[in-house]
Amino acid sequence: MVRQPQVHSPGPSTSRTPNKSRHSQSSASGSAKRKSSQPKKKTPVRKPRKRPGVQVLKDIRKLQSTTNLSIRKLPFSRVVREIQYKINPRISAWQSLAIQALHEAAEAYLVRFFEDCNLAATFTNRVTVMTKDAQFIRKLRHRDGTE
Repeated sequence: MVRQPQVHSPGPSTSRTPNKSRHSQSSASGSAKRKSSQPKKKTPVRKPRKRPGVQVLKDIRKLQSTTNLSIRKLPFSRVVREIQYKINPRISAWQSLAIQALHEAAEAYLVRFFEDCNLAATFTNRVTVMTKDAQFIRKLRHRDGTE
């Protein structure tokens, strides 16, 4: 098959004057303004998306390597004072060392508790810790008398 040369079909004739620009039209004031040649804004280069769980594992490694307490001091102190006020409203003074000792003991308890909950979830072939794991661990500890 041989290619045939294309012949321009006569269509509606459009007469353009060579002096007029195609893109610019006169504005209301009668003078045509050209756009200043500003550099186009580049879209910001996105960082490659991290896989799910990478940030969580990074946070876990960071928290395991430090000895800092995870719960902030002031909110913990407020909770301790609120609980104490419900028990006995006449006592209002606390030594900072007493609150610090409670803070460390509470964090140690919670870390151990969640480790055990994680073991219970792993035992049932799950990755997610659920409330039934926490209830199971509390039952085990209550039965053993450790809680």
